[in-house]
Amino acid sequence: MKTDKGFENLSNILKSKKAKKPPAYEWQELALRIISELSIPNFKRNAVFKVCKENSKIYIERCLNDTKELCPAGQKWKYFFKLISKS
Repeated sequence: MKTDKGFENLSNILKSKKAKKPPAYEWQELALRIISELSIPNFKRNAVFKVCKENSKIYIERCLNDTKELCPAGQKWKYFFKLISKS
C-alpha cells in the first residue's frame, strides 16, 4: 500500500518520464495509424509496415477507407490485406 509522501520534486517527476521516439519516416506513422484503426493483431504488424513502405500513401489510404466502408464489422484487417494484395 502506498503512503502519501506529499509533493514530489519537479526534477524527480521529469526524470521518471520516458520520451517516446516519433516515427522516423512518414510511412511508419501511417502504418501505426492503420494498426490502431483496424485493430491489427501483433503477428501481422510487420506486414503492415512492409505494405506501407512499398506502396504509395494515397493507395494505402484508399484501401484503408474502402476497408472501413465495405467491412463495418468483423475482422477488418483481413479485408484490408485482400485489398492491398489486388495491386
